[in-house]
Amino acid sequence: MKKLSFVLAAAGLMTLAACQSPAAENAENAGENAAAAIDNAAENLEAAADNATTDAGAAALDNAADAAHNAADNVAAAADNAAAAVDAAKK
Repeated sequence: MKKLSFVLAAAGLMTLAACQSPAAENAENAGENAAAAIDNAAENLEAAADNATTDAGAAALDNAADAAHNAADNVAAAADNAAAAVDAAKK
């Protein structure tokens, strides 16, 4: 579900990117790339949790994956805010 919301948010941001300045678009792209990298790390943690040999280990890895997904969402939001600030400063 989190991955779907991330994809939907990215699609919405792409439509906004068409009317952004190049500097704002660069800021947003950098943030999106960082968020995607963090999200990939979260996916790896989830895979590790699936392969964990103990329930405690799986729970710890799941918690770490959830935290990484949240961090990815925060990075994406920060990138949006940075892009909006760049656009606002140019107006």
